[in-house]
Parts: sequence; structure tokens; C-alpha cells
Amino acid sequence: MRPSWVEQQLCARGIVDERVLDAMEAVPRELFVPDDLRDLAYDDAALPLSFGQTVSQPYVVALICQELALGGDERVLDVGTGSGYQAAVLAELVLEVHSIERLPELARGARVALDAAGYENVTVHVGDGTLGLAAHAPYGGIAVAAAAPVVPGALWDELASGARLVLPLGGRRVQRLSVIERAEDGPRLVDQVPVRFVPLVGEGLGRY
Repeated sequence: MRPSWVEQQLCARGIVDERVLDAMEAVPRELFVPDDLRDLAYDDAALPLSFGQTVSQPYVVALICQELALGGDERVLDVGTGSGYQAAVLAELVLEVHSIERLPELARGARVALDAAGYENVTVHVGDGTLGLAAHAPYGGIAVAAAAPVVPGALWDELASGARLVLPLGGRRVQRLSVIERAEDGPRLVDQVPVRFVPLVGEGLGRY
């Protein structure tokens, strides 16, 4: 029997991947939200972090993970570590997670939370996520937790053949969570869903 929040927030909204549901259930979300908000950890809402950032609502994290269509043996890139919550969910689904955060303070906090939760297969890097992380490419999936007007070229270049990149595309007012697959004949748009994320910041915002 799954917890009621998983049934109501995830299953009822179309999250059907059993591995994703198991991962969402397994991750202690309360470790990845500010101490004064732990009572709200499993609410159906994004929660604020320092520096104007947020922890995405559980449904959005589950949707991103489901849309990545992961098999379990991948190395993935998580752009925008924030509190480390999405990296933790990904760590339940794949062999290796590299997560990149531009704010050193958030990266430090994420490392503490991930260590406390026991996730040894996540490495947190400080840097510009729009420039990718070439040292560990190619990736069997890339998740971006901030909105961009276009797909950063470096991220597209680091995506393995047949893998998916999931990111919010758009401006501050209108964004769509876009699922883009690296097919043999070029980018293939798989799906789009309306969302609202903080903007992606960095030097690498170029077209693929």
C-alpha cells in the first residue's frame, strides 16, 4: 500500500512508472527542505530555498523522472541541484548522478542532505549548468530544473544517442516542460506540459 500522498499527488495524475513511484516513496523529502518547512515536506507544492530558489513539488520531480524513461544503468546529469531532492530521486533510478549547481552555498547544503540520506552515487559539482559537464559525458538522461528560452547547446552535445533531455522551455510567464529525445535523425520532441520554474542562468544558452 503506497502512502496517500503518492496515490493522490502522483498516481492520480498519471505517474505510472513503478520504479519512479518506488523512488519517490523511498526518498526522505524532509531532509531536502528547510528545517522550518519540514512539516510541509510532502505537501503538493514547491517550497522555497535560499537565494530565490525552490524545491520542486513532488509531482513535477516524478514527471521529470518518468519522462526521462530511465532503465537503471545510466549515468545522468541533473542541472540545478538546489536542495539535492531531484538528484536523490534520480539516484534511486540510475547507477550514477552528476548534479551541478551554480550557487556554492546551495551545493554545500545539498551535499550534506545527500550524505545524510545515504546517497553515495551522487556527485555535486559547483558550476554553470548551461555549459554542461563534459568530463562525465555522455549522459543517458539530462534533467534541468530551471526554465530556459532555448536548449543549451552544451547539454544537447552531452546527451547520449537515444537518451532524453527534460527541461522547461520558455520565459518567465509561459513555460512548457519539454521532453526532447536524441534520435538518429536529430532532436525529437516527445511531449510538453505547462509548468512554472525559476529561470536558468548561465553563459551557455545557445540553440542546439
